[in-house]
Amino acid sequence: MQTTSLDDQTISQKIVITGASSGIGFEAVIELALKGHEVIALARNKEKLQNLQKIVLSLNPEAKLYPIVFDILSDEPAGLITFIQQRWGTFNILINNAGALINKPFKELTEFDMAEMFQSNVLGHFRMIQALLPHLDKKSHILNIGSMGGFQGSSKFPGLVAYSASKAALHNLTECLAQELIEDKISVNCLALGSAQTEMLEKAFPGYESPVQAYEMGKYVADFALTGHQFFNGKILPVAVTTP
Repeated sequence: MQTTSLDDQTISQKIVITGASSGIGFEAVIELALKGHEVIALARNKEKLQNLQKIVLSLNPEAKLYPIVFDILSDEPAGLITFIQQRWGTFNILINNAGALINKPFKELTEFDMAEMFQSNVLGHFRMIQALLPHLDKKSHILNIGSMGGFQGSSKFPGLVAYSASKAALHNLTECLAQELIEDKISVNCLALGSAQTEMLEKAFPGYESPVQAYEMGKYVADFALTGHQFFNGKILPVAVTTP
């Protein structure tokens, strides 16, 4: 399959994205679908996925969007893989956007809290990458969505120990995996996102208003997923204009 170039972004890409029911993932799906790309949108919430599909089709009745209720932590990927094989054969972009956040002082954190964060923000993505890797084309792009909270040397904030540690692990997974997949010609990058106005931001910083809207960050993620691997591999790229 021919990959997207900067001069010609009209070539339809086949994309799987997790965490598509709200926030940045929701907006990225809309951006990708409206650009004419084929998108499998995964999330746990059926109603939110239906709403996403309704919005996309109202803007582009010809959009090829396939919303699928799927839990990256517990659902077996066999059915998803069968759908990909039957619909596309192979695909070429995987965006690991799903994630969760616990805001709790360290003294109150439990081992269960830490395990939950690593399950949601690391192991879930590990499962998706390992399951779908055999179905990615050459010159494909795996894009993990990290956080400035897990970016080395960035400002850190009370209450986000478990979340930030899990994102740091995702960043390291990205770097290691990029090296392992060089011979497969599959690029792996991670965007360490700063604040964007989402439900997760409100949970992390109640009352704070970000200068970046979810749709703006969603567009950035969509654009980077399409072209970023032409310039980067194994990179953790900070995307932030404010702290937080």
